[in-house]
Amino acid sequence: MPKYKDVIDLYDDNGKRIAKDIPLEAISPLRNNAIKKIASLTTRTVAVSLAGIEKSLKTGSMGGALIKGKEIDIKLVENGKKIAAAVKDKVQVTPEDGTSVSLKADGKSLVVIVPEARMSAGVEYTTGFTAVASAVTEAIIDEFKVPMYKANMVKGAVWGRYPQTVGFDGANVKSILEIPQNNEGAGYALRNIMANHVVALVNKNAMQGVALSSIFEQCGAFEMGDAIGNFERTHLLGLAYQGLNANNMLYTTVKKNGKTGTVGSVVETIIGAAIDDGVIYVKETLPSGYKIYSTKDLPLWNAYAAVGQVAAVMVNTGAARAAQGVPGTVLYYNDLLEHETGLPGTDYGRSAGVGVGMSFFSHSIYGGGGPGLFHGNHVVTKHSKGVLIPAVTAANCLDGGTQTFSPEATSGLIKEVFGDMVEFRTPMQVVGAEAKKIAKKI
Repeated sequence: MPKYKDVIDLYDDNGKRIAKDIPLEAISPLRNNAIKKIASLTTRTVAVSLAGIEKSLKTGSMGGALIKGKEIDIKLVENGKKIAAAVKDKVQVTPEDGTSVSLKADGKSLVVIVPEARMSAGVEYTTGFTAVASAVTEAIIDEFKVPMYKANMVKGAVWGRYPQTVGFDGANVKSILEIPQNNEGAGYALRNIMANHVVALVNKNAMQGVALSSIFEQCGAFEMGDAIGNFERTHLLGLAYQGLNANNMLYTTVKKNGKTGTVGSVVETIIGAAIDDGVIYVKETLPSGYKIYSTKDLPLWNAYAAVGQVAAVMVNTGAARAAQGVPGTVLYYNDLLEHETGLPGTDYGRSAGVGVGMSFFSHSIYGGGGPGLFHGNHVVTKHSKGVLIPAVTAANCLDGGTQTFSPEATSGLIKEVFGDMVEFRTPMQVVGAEAKKIAKKI
């Protein structure tokens, strides 16, 4: 028997139905193997810039420091196949264990997928990064017979300035995840993926970007203990409706408002849908005619509000082709929604609060960085969990190149590494297909 009564239909980014009558739990990170695979590949997949290591060794430039007299001129890119084979030999545990080592960009980059056996031998997600960095360092020293007193240069070219610095400054090995020391607290690893990275992964497809951001954010909610007991359904509904286009609500809302709509008309559409579906009802009509609404299902109302939040961002920033409007859109969408209904806005008011702070930090007086640099681990945006960052990602997918910190500038390697993985490129389809597969079991 399913835990929750909710049954949904899942649609893709073109408004085409993927699966019908799906129990809500079928899209749970606890049940859906496609979501589990996305999380697994996120920790196990590591990029290595062979071209970067080669240049670093040739010039003696290590993590921002220039070390004269220890330059090493070796043709790493030309010998990429040898390095790839050596790395695979060192990383692989058993034959057919899921280890993958492939060359990209004419041998300039190496993509390594570490086997699950290595990950389960420890308890921290950095195992993928450290195993690959060590394997690449050893492979280069062995293959090119680097002498003992220059071997430390290879280590520096691969690992960067670690452990001199907490971060791997100047490293030529890259994971989509940040180091644990940069996480805001327990369970923030998947929330610490900047919006621009997701934009690059989905090749600027806004619907798929919302889905992937939602998966990362809601998996984070499970990691940090937010999606437990009474709160689990709230997070699952947010993932279903906002992230996975349940009942085609996100697609139809954007389409209805796409040509001539505004933030206000999106609010009108969402409230209309909530009334029609029996999610909210008029509790009281004041003498002025103003209607105060109520609901018997706050988590479902929150999911509807979350859909509207993303739709408003798509309509508004999409029309401008500029992502900078995302915090203002989030703030005033929720402000209008609350005033019109008397009900709480998205994430029970937290999204609106984030909109205020994010406006200041992204491009106002402070001006610390563009919207593409934000993530669920940021001091400003961490407060709204699950449903805020997908809206930020949508805005950046629709940006027409107005940002100083563009996805091309911040996330080129991420696209190169993960861009051809179907789990990251089209998460709506792979998660929907898996949900359909396990629906009857649930």
